[in-house]
Amino acid sequence: MNLKKRTFLAAVSTATLALLAMGMVITADTIPEAPAGFDGLTNGFSDQNVMNDAIDAFSETETADTGIGPTYNDVSCVNCHQNQAVGGAAQVLELRAGHYEGTRQHWTRDARHRFDTNGSSGTFVAATAILANGTPVPNRSLINQRATCRDAQERLTDVDNIRATRLALPLFGDGFVEAVPDATLLALAKQNGGEAIEVPVVELNGVTAIGRFGWKDQHASLLSFSGDAYINEMGFTNALFPDEAVTGVCPNANAPAPNDNQDDLHQFAVFMRSLKVPPRGAITPQVTSGQAIFESLGCASCHVETMVTAPSGTAILGGSLVIGDAIGGKQFHPFGDFLLHNVGTGDGIVQNGPDDTAQKVRTMPLWGLGTRTQLMHDAQSTTYTEAIERHRGEATDEERRYERLTPAQKSLLYQFLGSL
Repeated sequence: MNLKKRTFLAAVSTATLALLAMGMVITADTIPEAPAGFDGLTNGFSDQNVMNDAIDAFSETETADTGIGPTYNDVSCVNCHQNQAVGGAAQVLELRAGHYEGTRQHWTRDARHRFDTNGSSGTFVAATAILANGTPVPNRSLINQRATCRDAQERLTDVDNIRATRLALPLFGDGFVEAVPDATLLALAKQNGGEAIEVPVVELNGVTAIGRFGWKDQHASLLSFSGDAYINEMGFTNALFPDEAVTGVCPNANAPAPNDNQDDLHQFAVFMRSLKVPPRGAITPQVTSGQAIFESLGCASCHVETMVTAPSGTAILGGSLVIGDAIGGKQFHPFGDFLLHNVGTGDGIVQNGPDDTAQKVRTMPLWGLGTRTQLMHDAQSTTYTEAIERHRGEATDEERRYERLTPAQKSLLYQFLGSL
């Protein structure tokens, strides 16, 4: 058995318990591949004309009259998710902030953008943004950088000394990620030491699931993810998040309430669920050798190559979504485990998870890596060398093995990463 197939079987042996329980034979040859491409064509979740309408909604430019603001980061979903094709990554950065109470902090940052947080503990408190007109807006871990009028422009104060940037995420393949059983992620957490957190499915009162979307695994559902992004990134109130974060400034009598009165949220979810997975570049002998080096370093324990979706007909998210044939029972290759890990690059921000998630971020799925110029969750690395050398914490041993590679071995490793 070759190394690639061993890696696949090692992953699925612990990560596809639900499929095994149904008596399915798990091999790399019997599970169909998820379709790949940056071609704007549906993966089969929806008809092409339905996906085209969803792409139009995702690409629509909003204005103050339609409901954007009063504070926001951009005027269209596509502006933060477009590279190679609609739904891809972008160079857009969001700003997060807050501070800790109940402790003295010691934050240092070295030349490789690693944080030393020894001595930092206590309770994370999301920032209080101060509008230009002096109005405080508490509990704003996300600081919007644009406003529809001067009075609404947000500012930070010195007390909120935890500041972090987050790179916009690509969306390709997320419909398959959504269909991975919770049991898969829990098994990977048990095996590899990552943290799986249970988060609310916002559209279903009282229902929870294992988070997998966002840098802090804030959401388990693409519909929840859509509602969160609409209110936080564009200031667009919607059925899931009906309340304005900032009120009393930049009034616009023309804007509907809630701002989303055309069911855009469901269109966004249809679009993301219909996207194919990112395609690979050419897999040359050098790329194959580079992958073997990647695995020998131990990187594949968190950057898991292969996952399998739940079988067709499986009801997920509290029964609100039944997985169809296009998504169900497919293998895909994210090179990530969608769990939270502390690899020495944590930003100190707590969102949906417990306090111990402050220094953890979701493992960056490496699929689509070849389409990115800025690397890591904070965009602070621009070469593979910089990104790898930042790894500490849970990834210290892997980084030290990398340091011992020869230049020729590193070159092969980079060729593999560039193929993703």
